[in-house]
Amino acid sequence: MNMGEDKEMVSLETLRKKMDDFAKARDWEKYHSPRNLLLAMVGEVGELSEIFQWKGEVTKGCPDFKEEEKIHLGEELSDVLLYLVRLSDVCGVDLGKAALRKIELNAIKYPAPKQTNDHCVGGEDSSNKIKLNEEN
Repeated sequence: MNMGEDKEMVSLETLRKKMDDFAKARDWEKYHSPRNLLLAMVGEVGELSEIFQWKGEVTKGCPDFKEEEKIHLGEELSDVLLYLVRLSDVCGVDLGKAALRKIELNAIKYPAPKQTNDHCVGGEDSSNKIKLNEEN
């Protein structure tokens, strides 16, 4: 197993398959009920929270984190992700499709502000725009 700095994209399906194989190889499937996986994930979220607990506001990229703190952060984020992937698999939910659907629903619920031209209103076609300063 290559643990190096691969720049290869990792799919949710790859993670799902690896987690399934991992559980099967250890005969852990009997312990992987939705409830147990959820509670384990919540525990990992708690461990992730501890990393930020006393840091105050942390800026994007975590520039003030020491290298070992960033490694620990990556491990805890991975624990949460892997439990989430496993939970979705055990529940029969395609996590990728569900996430894309949720983004679409959020776009409807929270539409982006419309971009307007300071001088014109109308559609994309410039022939349909109405000059605000012209008399009609």
